[in-house]
Amino acid sequence: MPSGKRSRAQRHAPPPPPVSTRRRQASPRVLFVGGALAAVAVVVVVALLVTHGNSSHTASDVPTVGSLTNSLPGAAETHELFKGVAQVGLTLGSAHAPATMVEYVDMQCPYCQQFETQVMPDVVRKYVRPGKLRIELRPWAFLGPDSFRGQAAVLAASQQKKAFDLAALLYDNQGIENTGWLDDNMVTAAAKSVPGLLVRRLLTDRSSSPVKARSQTIDTLAREDHVNSTPTILVGPTGAPGKVVNLQAPTDEATLARAIRSALVSQA
Repeated sequence: MPSGKRSRAQRHAPPPPPVSTRRRQASPRVLFVGGALAAVAVVVVVALLVTHGNSSHTASDVPTVGSLTNSLPGAAETHELFKGVAQVGLTLGSAHAPATMVEYVDMQCPYCQQFETQVMPDVVRKYVRPGKLRIELRPWAFLGPDSFRGQAAVLAASQQKKAFDLAALLYDNQGIENTGWLDDNMVTAAAKSVPGLLVRRLLTDRSSSPVKARSQTIDTLAREDHVNSTPTILVGPTGAPGKVVNLQAPTDEATLARAIRSALVSQA
């Protein structure tokens, strides 16, 4: 199995025999039931989580536009990484790139954090900036309340072409899973640290109809792609179904690079 993060249901089960580093993975039964209920529950869940996330911010505390002034750790590096790279919705890079990478990630998954902070910067510099690869981000929420808050924030940022910036900052400042770290304070602090992002608009958009609809779509796509762990990475020629990349660890950049090169060769 690829390395990654398991679901809460599996974590409460008896521990498996010792194995190499494993990825957070949900059981197929849990995913099926959760997916079936998602279309009904996601609107209510996301709205409640966004509304009731702990917050000490008032309207006067929140700037209209984000900047690097008093920003979170990693903000300057994130801005430099994505500066000048096309973002449209949840995609990064040229629409004409010959290869596409799809990534299913949970904003509070620690294995996703390793992948995003240690592998993604090289992928952007080596393949996205030169126009060889486009990335499609699919923020998936399945680990707990913080996951839903993070997903809603990233989807709201995607409406301003800043999804990758916000996601990267949340990973740079990730807290301990399901401790409530990804509350309104963290979302606001991250949004304030993205230059050009309309902060108040993002906070409002988290509970908007387009964000709720997009979260439902991602749940559907995850079921169709048989996703049961994060991060799940698929790579293939643009316009064709991608193949799952069996990373041996979240930082297995070599395996990912081979998959990208293979997709590029098939398009040559």
